[in-house]
Amino acid sequence: MSVSSRLPDFPWDHLVRYAEQARQHPDGIVDLSVGTPVDPTPEVVQQALRAGADSPGYPLTIGRPETRQAALDWLERNHGVTGLGLDQVLPVIGSKELIGSMAVHLGIGAGDLIGYPELAYPTYEVGAALAGARSLATDSLTAFGPEVPRLLWLNSPSNPTGRVLPVDHLRKVVEWCRERGTILVSDECYLECAWEAEPVSVLHPDVCGGSAEGILAVHSLSKRSNLAGYRCAFVAGDAALVGELLAVRKNLGLQMPGPQQRAMAAALDDDVHASEQHARYAARRRVLRDALEGAGFRIDHSEASLYLWATHDEDCWDTVAGLAERGILVAPGSFYGAAGNRHVRVAFTATDERIQAAADRLRA
Repeated sequence: MSVSSRLPDFPWDHLVRYAEQARQHPDGIVDLSVGTPVDPTPEVVQQALRAGADSPGYPLTIGRPETRQAALDWLERNHGVTGLGLDQVLPVIGSKELIGSMAVHLGIGAGDLIGYPELAYPTYEVGAALAGARSLATDSLTAFGPEVPRLLWLNSPSNPTGRVLPVDHLRKVVEWCRERGTILVSDECYLECAWEAEPVSVLHPDVCGGSAEGILAVHSLSKRSNLAGYRCAFVAGDAALVGELLAVRKNLGLQMPGPQQRAMAAALDDDVHASEQHARYAARRRVLRDALEGAGFRIDHSEASLYLWATHDEDCWDTVAGLAERGILVAPGSFYGAAGNRHVRVAFTATDERIQAAADRLRA
């Protein structure tokens, strides 16, 4: 069996005809499907990239000490994560690559079980398939029965729903995993995209008891700092697990380029641009939410992340088609699991002008 035959269909291929339909609108398409940043990369980051452009040697897989320290400082300053050392953080080439390869790099394979949320970023399933492992999409720990998963994914704030898990729930999951020897990996890429809740990292002392044992947290600068094109992310947590990832990645030559490491450190050290970007997204979210609700949609969860989890009480593909007729492209909830088949995920990462265009079309 080929590797590709083990993988699920690439979901975005199914949106192509709806995108073509949306492009026929006289005022052009409003693409709210993917959630890619559109605002400029912060000048402080661009300056750091230019300053680091002279980079003739090979970068180290473990990353520059300054970059790793910037990640630790950011975690402590903004999210109350304390007690981590430089051996507990590793820069990586974008969070999707890390998530997709995590199971393989941790030695998880055939016969092993991986759990992830019932509604989830498709790359968790892809990572399990690449490892040849079994997978179970569930929000209930009791669904595993007597079986012990090797790895369990958390995602708070959630993609696609924007749901935020409370501290008590996170603490319960940490305890459950530690009792069973399950590796817990928390995808926290939307931690700073909060609107109506206060997301907490799984590495916060109130959750993990001041110990990173058995835990990893994944962070990305794509959304916070408009760095999707730079592929800057990092993983932090249990020193032994970080060390295992490092050992494998050394052998594969998975090294974040030196200039990007300098840019990443500059982005993490600067909170001003992140606050400004947060304000932009808050305004766009407000305009789009008002328009969706005015058009008869119900918004569920969505207290954080960069999406509105919307339903018109119909099959999600009917909603996709209806919005495409108005030149608006959104993602069907079924991309993220069967439980999403009556919702659509609506990103508010487009420009102010395109968000307003979508709102005007919805009101019409």
